[in-house]
Amino acid sequence: MKHILAELETRRASARLGGGQRRIDSQHKKGKLTARERIELLLDEDTFEEFDMFVTHRCTDFGMEDDKPAGDGVVTGWGTINGRMVYVFSQDFTVFGGSLSQTHAQKICKIMDMAVQNGAPVIGINDSGGARIQEGVDSLAGYAEVFQRNIEASGIIPQISVIMGPCAGGAVYSPAMTDFIFMVKDTSYMFVTGPDVVKTVTNEVVTAEELGGASTHTKKSSVADGAFDNDVEALAEIRRLFDFLPTNNRQKAPVRPFFDAPDRIDDSLDTLIPDNANMPYDMKELINKIADEGDFFEIQEEHAKNIITGFIRLEGQTTGVVANQPMVLAGCLDIDSSKKAARFVRFCDAFEIPILTLVDVPGFMPGTDQEYGGVIKHGAKLLFAFGEATVPKVTVITRKAYGGAYDVMSSKHLKGDINYAWPTAEIAVMGAKGAVEILYRSDLGDAEKIARHTKSYEDRFANPFVAAERGFIDEVILPRRTRLRVARAFASLRNKKRAMPWKKHNNIPL
Repeated sequence: MKHILAELETRRASARLGGGQRRIDSQHKKGKLTARERIELLLDEDTFEEFDMFVTHRCTDFGMEDDKPAGDGVVTGWGTINGRMVYVFSQDFTVFGGSLSQTHAQKICKIMDMAVQNGAPVIGINDSGGARIQEGVDSLAGYAEVFQRNIEASGIIPQISVIMGPCAGGAVYSPAMTDFIFMVKDTSYMFVTGPDVVKTVTNEVVTAEELGGASTHTKKSSVADGAFDNDVEALAEIRRLFDFLPTNNRQKAPVRPFFDAPDRIDDSLDTLIPDNANMPYDMKELINKIADEGDFFEIQEEHAKNIITGFIRLEGQTTGVVANQPMVLAGCLDIDSSKKAARFVRFCDAFEIPILTLVDVPGFMPGTDQEYGGVIKHGAKLLFAFGEATVPKVTVITRKAYGGAYDVMSSKHLKGDINYAWPTAEIAVMGAKGAVEILYRSDLGDAEKIARHTKSYEDRFANPFVAAERGFIDEVILPRRTRLRVARAFASLRNKKRAMPWKKHNNIPL
């Protein structure tokens, strides 16, 4: 019996070494942790239950039958994060560069199937050179099997991808179908074709970092939702995000203890809006002052900064926030901000996370770039997302809400549940200057008349009371009482039940 137990320990020790100590040392020299070290940091201590430690590949071409490391380049299993169950896979770059083989894919598919069956999220740690060339079409088939699981799990369990090394070719499409993607600066990158292929095909000379690094994907492409300085920070922040999310679409997000009075009054908010309507202010200040303990987890912070998306808690309950940012492009909606916010709203709706919308929007961004780029269709994505969302929706208009952008930002007409406005809110088809130039075109040469018309228009429409008179605004509230009113609004909606008419699925304007 003892020799059998000793053999088990020997096999386990060999499997834990992955591609060997030399390759592990190489991984550390690059500033990267190993696959197992990452899992240890991500999960609660001593909770990881590993599956398929001894699985090996089945390839017999190119001399592969003589090199069959246990685990086949990916560590899979489940554990807990702050006591809640999660399935995880972590690709091991020390084994064949983390490349995906048929058995490697089967290991990932097994835990994804279990995650859906048992209603637990999946976190994938990606560090892979892509398809294992020696296995040819078997490797491609393995990718497709993983893709299908991503599709079937979407909207059922949260899926999070952490890119902690190369992620190239077909490997990028699995993360692209997950709910959130995070990267590590300087050590991770994603692209469909690498710099060498790009140079061959298009004659462009570009580095891996420029083509698919963290900066590229968080700022330009919007593929990634955030980037961190190193592996340790990334895994700590994933744990923090995980705490905001439910484990599946049948469960609510966890309610955490809070030490911040729901009826907290913040007098500074009464002066947040500048006297000059064209002066910007930081909407994040309002978000932080509404949130429990000022805790805000922002999503896609570096992309489309004219809109803010992320998670806060109110009375310990997770709440999604969508907010215009007057500090950037005056808070206008454009193509990028519409796509960013629409995807976030749909995630919240899929997982029963209430949505708080903070509005200061002068309209959609004008210009040929926007029109040629399809701002109509992309703006409709956000309109569609808010309109189809059946979770509790509370809206606060702080200043401008002009034109179609007023409608789009979770207005009462898109089944907003409770819509508030500050006394500084201006709800109208457009600003006074533009309106007067249209309404009183014949007086444009008379500055005195135009000034009088502008003043009259502002007095009549540059306020929230016309909308309030029609019931489009439920209440005009004092800015300093915003946290109290919003918290009470969501408390009143906790038992909300609303369903859309049956359909196979909708056809959102992609």
